[in-house]
Amino acid sequence: MKKNLENKKVSIIMNCHNGAKYLNKSISSIINQSYKNWELIFFDNKSDDDSKKILKNFRDNRIKYFKSKKFLKLYEARNLAIKKAKGKYICFCDNDDWWIKEKLKKQINFIKKNKNVNFVFSNLFVYNQKTKKSNLYFKYLMPSGKITQNLLNDYKLGIPSVLMNKKFFENKKFNKRYNIIGDFDFFLNLSLNENFYCIQEPLAYYRIHGDNLSKKIDIYVNEVDHWLKINSDKFKKLNYSLKSLKFFFYKLKLKQLIRWGL
Repeated sequence: MKKNLENKKVSIIMNCHNGAKYLNKSISSIINQSYKNWELIFFDNKSDDDSKKILKNFRDNRIKYFKSKKFLKLYEARNLAIKKAKGKYICFCDNDDWWIKEKLKKQINFIKKNKNVNFVFSNLFVYNQKTKKSNLYFKYLMPSGKITQNLLNDYKLGIPSVLMNKKFFENKKFNKRYNIIGDFDFFLNLSLNENFYCIQEPLAYYRIHGDNLSKKIDIYVNEVDHWLKINSDKFKKLNYSLKSLKFFFYKLKLKQLIRWGL
């Protein structure tokens, strides 16, 4: 049993570029957490909307504001935000997502009750902004332990649900060339050496809306193609199958061709 774990600070990383539309709900879900020992690292990625103004309405000294002098790709911005973090644990909540009230408390309690747990994630809800409906991300029992092959077969590790030890970022960072699959790349490589543990209960909401869907398929295809080229041999040598991932990539390419009208 870990001593005084309830006193360990959690650093919440929120990267924001013109996120005013949904920001109030996201920050409110953090302010209202039942676990109180947290800091919010709000990294303003060159916003020119009311994001800062909305943030400043929350008068809480646990909120730390930083602004980039230039616009950065998402995962470069995340790396810089993590460097500002003082907590033992890292979480991610983007400016259009939100958490249930007990999210941090349930994850910290899980770590407290289970030895040698440094990475815990959960199920989550996917909220469709257009239909105003929520659906479970995982419709089946989620894996725990050595889950590398599970992730390669069907990657459903939602970054808003993650709580992880900050030590994992001491020697490795998100690949800053990525705009979409940086967490996929980081978590898959981390899973080769670490156990990932899952709370089956949904603890977060991931919002789908037009702003985070439009024009992304081309970027997605290019990034997955790049990842496969530089990682396939390594994973194959470790006896992992990439068959499902490659099939997913082919379907993604087909969607791209349809979008292009070819």
